[in-house]
Amino acid sequence: MASDGARKQFWKRSNSKVPGSIQHVYGAQHPPFDPLLHGTLLKATPKVPTTPVKAKRVSTFQEFESNTSDAWDAGEDDDELLAMAAESLNTEVVMETANRVLRNHSQRQERHKLQEAPGPEQKPKPLAEPHLVPSGDLRLVKSVSESHTSCPAESASDSVPLQRSQSLPHSATVALGGTSDSSTLGSSVLSEREAFRLDKFKQLLAGPNTDLEELRKLSWSGIPKPVRPITWKLLSGYLPANVDRRPATLQRKQKEYFAFIEHYYDSRNDEAHQDTYRQIHIDIPRMSPEALILQPKVTEIFERILFIWAIRHPASGYVQGINDLVTPFFVVFICEYIEQEDVDAADVSRVPADVLRNVEADTYWCMSKLLDGIQDNYTFAQPGIQMKVKMLEELVSRIDEQVHRHLEQHEVRYLQFAFRWMNNLLMREVPLRCTVRLWDTYQSEPEGFSRFHLYVCAAFLVRWRKEILEERDFQVSKCLFKRTGI
Repeated sequence: MASDGARKQFWKRSNSKVPGSIQHVYGAQHPPFDPLLHGTLLKATPKVPTTPVKAKRVSTFQEFESNTSDAWDAGEDDDELLAMAAESLNTEVVMETANRVLRNHSQRQERHKLQEAPGPEQKPKPLAEPHLVPSGDLRLVKSVSESHTSCPAESASDSVPLQRSQSLPHSATVALGGTSDSSTLGSSVLSEREAFRLDKFKQLLAGPNTDLEELRKLSWSGIPKPVRPITWKLLSGYLPANVDRRPATLQRKQKEYFAFIEHYYDSRNDEAHQDTYRQIHIDIPRMSPEALILQPKVTEIFERILFIWAIRHPASGYVQGINDLVTPFFVVFICEYIEQEDVDAADVSRVPADVLRNVEADTYWCMSKLLDGIQDNYTFAQPGIQMKVKMLEELVSRIDEQVHRHLEQHEVRYLQFAFRWMNNLLMREVPLRCTVRLWDTYQSEPEGFSRFHLYVCAAFLVRWRKEILEERDFQVSKCLFKRTGI
């Protein structure tokens, strides 16, 4: 490096990356080579503003070097690099080369589109010709997609309209052009997504042997309403995966349930069982939705289901909280035969008697399958709930230590607010429609109603952490849990 300062320090890089050297020229799909960024290479000629794109500000190499002069040490090849950078290139040669590359790229892209052979409904649109400038102009026009997205203000005021580049997706063009209403587009996309998911469920369920593992994966993010009844029956283990066996299984299980009714239900007034039946009879009117549960036919169905289950499971018998677990199954299965979207307004008396019998039997067996996995929640001293509350406490202490310490500091015990979460599976904390959606995921998990449920409960605490941390009094915190459903 000369000491007289006549030549500036230069970066030690390969020729292809030297600031001011020739860069590769790209086609319309990528931003092309812009000589404005490398003005030191070109001869000074008048600049004619013939392009619709606002030129980037020209930065000299001296400005560039002043900001990065300490980035590299001077090397022995500085003289050679400076000599190379000082050479002036012929502008016409550069422009001709760039135009030729652009044309070749467009031709290759067009041939590629033709080889894909799209269907009659998807005819390829002609490629937009690159905007070329006279050879006297030193600037190359950016690709249409780049200029259209980066400079909407300038492009709107130009007299020459910009054509859509083939590289710009059609959906993005609509959004940028403003010709489509965003709300309408969003709703149509959502409906298409729902229709697509429903179609995937129907295809999976139509096979001779349903792939239960794949069905669980699909159901994890929610089950479409039309296929929810059959999906729940499959995921709960009530129905077999083989389609041919399902009708015989349904008939056998429904017959078996009503045999239980005939054999056991008359004993509800016996001295050994009257306390159980009385408690069931008291708890059912407290359930929700009241407009549905308080219909006489629905009340009778719930009483039979709960009493038969209690008689057949003497280890636990009937425990308050089990009654809430009947509702989601009954609502999902009855919605298959009623038109109302709002189940609260459904008049079950209009449903045929044989349909109600089938819904009752299906509800009993699916609820039984659920309780088989969490029966220790309802045995003597409810050890399952005790264990789950302890596991929730350990989980929260790991994921949100601040909330955990705050509860400990103010002597708020997890058992005081989380017992009901485990006993009723959050049925009293969230609306019924949310419970149904939540159970879509629960049934997709191997231990959804026990293990996965813990993470949902922990998410409740994390969601309301701000309100919890603001409380400083135990009684106020207790009121907070009741007010927020926590």
